[in-house]
Formats: sequence, structure tokens, C-alpha cells
Amino acid sequence: MAKLLNHQAGQQHNPRQILSVQELSALNDRSNSKGLVQLALHLTIMGCSGYLWATNLGNWSLAIPALAIYGFSIASMFAPMHECVHRTAFAFRRLNDTVAWCAGLLSFYNSTFFRYYHKWHHLYTRVPNKDPELTDPKPSNLGKYLLIISGLPWWLGKIRGHFRIAFGQLDDCPFIPESAQANVIRSIRWQLAVYAAAIAVSIAVGQPWFILYWLLPLIVGQPILRFILLAEHTGCTLDANRLTNTRTTLTLWPVQFFMWNMPFHAEHHLYPSIPFHALADAHKQLSLHFAHIEPGYIKVNRDIVTKSGQSAI
Repeated sequence: MAKLLNHQAGQQHNPRQILSVQELSALNDRSNSKGLVQLALHLTIMGCSGYLWATNLGNWSLAIPALAIYGFSIASMFAPMHECVHRTAFAFRRLNDTVAWCAGLLSFYNSTFFRYYHKWHHLYTRVPNKDPELTDPKPSNLGKYLLIISGLPWWLGKIRGHFRIAFGQLDDCPFIPESAQANVIRSIRWQLAVYAAAIAVSIAVGQPWFILYWLLPLIVGQPILRFILLAEHTGCTLDANRLTNTRTTLTLWPVQFFMWNMPFHAEHHLYPSIPFHALADAHKQLSLHFAHIEPGYIKVNRDIVTKSGQSAI
């Protein structure tokens, strides 16, 4: 009842005025050191788990857990890419842009494209015919839910999308302004060139490095990422109300770490200027205003499956 009253009260004024200018200013402080420490720890875990995977291929009791961690550490490079696209991970703009592109390279996203796509997602969150994320497959039944979680639609969409843009086909991307199209095309061509070079090196040395150390791990890590990202908006309201159209999911520290605090997603959508390291503090000040705060991804996904026979978008 208290949450409902707070939510109703929040609808009566601009939700972005919940925090005072002084409170928001304190939370908005960006830090190169905090961003670099987070990135270094993420890459260290990636490197260590990748090493265990590479050196224990015959010992499956160790190799399989190492592959799962390694794969998710690669897939979850989506999180620093997302943070850097907002240019909040670091204080320096160029550092944000460089890390965003490299993190997108690892996670099979393109940060240059994603910056424009994601800008529209924030401008028109959950608004039908405007939010580009609403064109993604929906878990309308158990079979479609499992298909989405598998990552297969994501792979097909990314491969098709990258090559369409590389050939200059941007007709279905209204969120990319004409002035930015050449830059987006160039960025994706460079990204595909890096993958082609990695494949060429693997073939030249006669080793399946590209498959073993990037493609297979990312295939393994994607279902975990899909499981997490599906919780951000699925089942929330289809309108522009920032207090009801996004979900925060309270989760374990390792997930918070790999996802750069993105589970505090309602807070992020309400105030996109708040960097990842301040989202937990923002949650303490904002949690009572949100309609969707759930205790864990298992519960959220179980609810999605339960409601999948209904409208689960």
C-alpha cells in the first residue's frame, strides 16, 4: 500500500524532480579511478577464467565452470559498453568512447550504433511504435521464452544487423540521424574487419582460437545475459511513466559486479546521468517510488514464464 501511494504521488509531478538538484549533483560525480578499477577487475576475471578454460580442456569438472564464468564475463562486457555509451563510466569522454567500442567488440555489439539506438530507448522507453527495444522477440509462451533465453534470436539479429549496416542499409534505423550514418557504417565495418582478422589468424596457425576463446564462450554466456536483460522491462507498463515501465532487480553481488550495477535499472532510467558506482546509493533514495522492485532474477523469470500465456511484453 505504501509503495502504491508513493507511486501515485510520483505520477502527480515530474518523476525526475524526486531528487533535489543537490542530491542529484552528488550522485552524478564521475570518476576515472572507479571506472578503471571496475574495468580492471572485470578483465582480470575474464583473463583468469579464460586461462583456466584454455589449460583444462580435458578436465571438464574444472573446464566447464571456467567456461561459464569466462563466457559470461565476455557477454557482460555489454554492461561497460552500455555505461560508456552514456559516458558515465569515466570522467573523460574519449576514455568512455574507447572502452565502449572495445567492450562492444568483445560482446558482439557496436557501440557507435548502440549509442543512437539506446538514446531512443531512453527517450521513448516502452512507448509503442517508438521504443526500438519493443521490436525484439517477446516471450508470449514458454517455447518463445526458451528460444529468447537461448540467445539464438539475438545472434541472428546481430549478424543480420551488422552486415546490413556494413553494406549501408539503414532504412530500418530511424534513430540514426543522416549526419551520423557514415560514422556508424565505418565503425561496424572496422568491427567486422577485426573479427575477420581474428578468423584469418586462427586459420593461418591451424588453431580454432576464434571459436574456442571467443565464439563458444560468448554462445555459453549469452543465455545468462538474456536471463538478466529480459527482466529490465518485460511485464512493466507500456507507457512513458518512468516509475512503472522499468524494473529494478535485487540480486547477488557477483551479478551486480559483472553487470556494473545495471540491475538497478529503474534508477538508471529515471536518472541516466548517474554513474554505475552511485546507483546503489540512488536506490536507497528512490526505491519507494518504483512500482517494480523484485527480489532476484529467478523470481522475475518465473513470473514471466507464468504469465507467458497472457501478454508478457
